[in-house]
Amino acid sequence: MQGLTSLLFLGSALAAPTSFSALEERATQQCGQYQQQSNGGYTLSTNGWGWSSGTGSQCSEINSVSGTTIAWDTTWSWSGTATQVKSYTNVQSGFTQKQLSLYKSIPTTWKWSYTGTNLAANVAYDTFVGSSASGANLFEVMVWLGLYGSISPLSANGYPFIPIATVTVGGIPFDLAYGLNGNVKVYSFVAHSHAATSFTGDLMTFYKYLATNYASNGFSLSLYLQVIQAGTEVFTGSNAKLTTSAYSISVT
Repeated sequence: MQGLTSLLFLGSALAAPTSFSALEERATQQCGQYQQQSNGGYTLSTNGWGWSSGTGSQCSEINSVSGTTIAWDTTWSWSGTATQVKSYTNVQSGFTQKQLSLYKSIPTTWKWSYTGTNLAANVAYDTFVGSSASGANLFEVMVWLGLYGSISPLSANGYPFIPIATVTVGGIPFDLAYGLNGNVKVYSFVAHSHAATSFTGDLMTFYKYLATNYASNGFSLSLYLQVIQAGTEVFTGSNAKLTTSAYSISVT
């Protein structure tokens, strides 16, 4: 999530500084605030942009890559401000940035599990859309597969959020939240179960839904897909571990 809304307990992958350590060519554990490692076309980023708001530590690693499927994990313990994201550790892969209407599909699979004590965290895709491939973000579209603790997506109708709609993707019902983060319009699809640990679907389904139902708010398939990330926004908790046993995505 871009920026921070402390009242609504939401952070941003793109709120982090843009300087990172050099990419690591082999999959080794990384415990620095801004580290990356790459393997098989995927890049794992620690992205600890909110570490200064708490006390703790976090380490991440790529465990394996087989074809287009990656397995990775992140372990952490954080105390401190409960409304502040400590990190958005995530994976992403490169793709050609073009208008949404030009993609045939964006199939993805994510199998994961979370353990820990007193968790406040999510498991979410974080994507950004704009009027050009490299221009300013106009929309942020998040897909929350997991929600732990007293956190909530950004919402214009209070906390906890009141859904403005419900949509089913990949057999999973999602509640839709909407809010503003500065000039960026944020749509967040939140799985009913709050723990959709095995998801297979097409991200284009979410974009087409928004273009059909919220065109009056400016969402259109003529906009450009700029960023796709998949990871966990971490707030507070102890002895926590997100394990992704299988994640894949194809942007075609």
